[in-house]
Amino acid sequence: MNYKEFGIDNKEVIILLHGGGLSWWNYRDQIKLLEKNYHVILPILDGHAESDRAFTSIEDNATKIISFINEHLEKKVLLIAGLSLGGQILLEMLSLQSDICRYAIVESASVFPSKVASVLITPALMSSYSLIKNKGFAKLQFKSLKIKEELFDDYYQDICKISKDNIVSFIKASTSYTLKKEISNTTAKVYVLVGQKESQQILKSAKIICNKIENSELKIFKNLYHGQFSINYPENYVRLIKTILNKEKELVNK
Repeated sequence: MNYKEFGIDNKEVIILLHGGGLSWWNYRDQIKLLEKNYHVILPILDGHAESDRAFTSIEDNATKIISFINEHLEKKVLLIAGLSLGGQILLEMLSLQSDICRYAIVESASVFPSKVASVLITPALMSSYSLIKNKGFAKLQFKSLKIKEELFDDYYQDICKISKDNIVSFIKASTSYTLKKEISNTTAKVYVLVGQKESQQILKSAKIICNKIENSELKIFKNLYHGQFSINYPENYVRLIKTILNKEKELVNK
């Protein structure tokens, strides 16, 4: 797995896990706001542009990031945040190693498997994959994501580099992911974020996650769709991160 790192001279570590079909650039604006004070690390998930291997599973990605943390960061991470597929990988990490971080932000992550979606993915992609490199089609697809237009060039450049097999693999993994029972053992304070206008599957998943994690908090953002909070409102997202971490400092100083 490849990694992008910023603010490497800073002691406290924040890890950001991008969404499926996106990459580290979906956090570009957040990086600018965080790198002066934090060591910000962005893994490039397997199967995506600039990755070094094909996508196999959510579990495999989680295991590799945990190994990186334990080997290079002395098992110390202040906060990990993940969007959609990245959020599912984060949930898996919390299940595999309960103390992997002190704080976690899980945004727009599904833990409510859809058998129908999983079955339909392969034939749907077989018929539409040839259109992905068509810029007009890509623009329509991008528009459906409801994320800010200035990310289109990054999106188009990267989506053209992702193989059909990898797209099928990570979408199938995402639509069939189930929360592990070990998630209840995590010692992290977990914030679960969703947009009010997300699918019922995502909204239901958010409640399931909070029910399984005792030390968790659900935040629902009015009039927002899937992943819009972190991608479209980076200043607000970073403000949330800093609010979370300032609470930590206040507790330490008491």
